[in-house]
Amino acid sequence: MGTTSGPASDGTSAERAPHIADGVASTGSPTQPQEGPADDDGRGESLNQRLDRNWQEMLQELRVMQTGIQILTGFLLTLPFQSRFEELDDVQVAVYLCLVCLSALITALVLSSVNLHRVLFGLRVKSTLVRHTAAIIRTTIALVGLVLAGTAWLIFDLVVDRTAGLVVGASLLLVVMLLWVVYPLAVRRRALRNRI
Repeated sequence: MGTTSGPASDGTSAERAPHIADGVASTGSPTQPQEGPADDDGRGESLNQRLDRNWQEMLQELRVMQTGIQILTGFLLTLPFQSRFEELDDVQVAVYLCLVCLSALITALVLSSVNLHRVLFGLRVKSTLVRHTAAIIRTTIALVGLVLAGTAWLIFDLVVDRTAGLVVGASLLLVVMLLWVVYPLAVRRRALRNRI
């Protein structure tokens, strides 16, 4: 009996150097993700598992946003059928039409992530899907903030007066920026500092 050598070379992924493309480690081809570890965050998941988890979390975020967007858009679409709609002046009508267009754009943005998934399905480029969906979510959140502030402005402008509308709209926009931009960035900075 002679000594046994290592396993015969069969071209497995263990013997090939990983290739990084679009943030996905793959073996020689950007269409074949490698199941190597993502990084040491204590989860013990591969890069593909992390991308799958990120995608599922993004879908949950989109579902939450979609409900709010549907309610807001539905409210805006019913306004022309209210008796007081005829009382709107030219400025109020222009703002209302801008809000409807923004709401339609938000709906299209949310649905575009689903269409993007359909187009990229089976190509093994989940990192691309996750990256672009993250950009879609950020854009959607920004536009929702504008629609919320604009809707508050329109309601207070119609019910009280223009000054009240401007004060409430600007105040709500400021609160939205604090809650959706400043606060999350502060939490992120603190979390990153605690990791070091």
